[in-house]
Amino acid sequence: MHTRLLSFLSDIERALATDDPNPDEGTWEATRTVNYTLGLARLVLGVRKTEGLQSRGSILLQSYQLADGTPCLKAALSWFGSEHNPVHAVFSKSETNWTSEARKIGAEWMAGPPAAAALAEIEKEIHEEAPAAASA
Repeated sequence: MHTRLLSFLSDIERALATDDPNPDEGTWEATRTVNYTLGLARLVLGVRKTEGLQSRGSILLQSYQLADGTPCLKAALSWFGSEHNPVHAVFSKSETNWTSEARKIGAEWMAGPPAAAALAEIEKEIHEEAPAAASA
């Protein structure tokens, strides 16, 4: 199961590059760290622009076995400047599509931290209500 770490990170990187090939008119820059002995891997993501490298966040993977011996992969998502770090488990089953799971995790990371999404929704509601209140 530990050998899945690097390929899973590669699938996530491909998903990010496919979904957003020019983030903020820059290019993705990723650094991978893998420790097969501990079953840990990390993907640190940033965007390289003419001004330099802008840190975006990271995805930490942990590979382990459940009590019944079933392999599992856990992904912890983090964003630069955010305290929210959601964690997702991917269980190794015969029907598990690892590429699809990597795309889902990549898409969630691209969506940003949960608090930022909630804040954007609140701001949207405020801006929609403000013109109505002003005209009343």
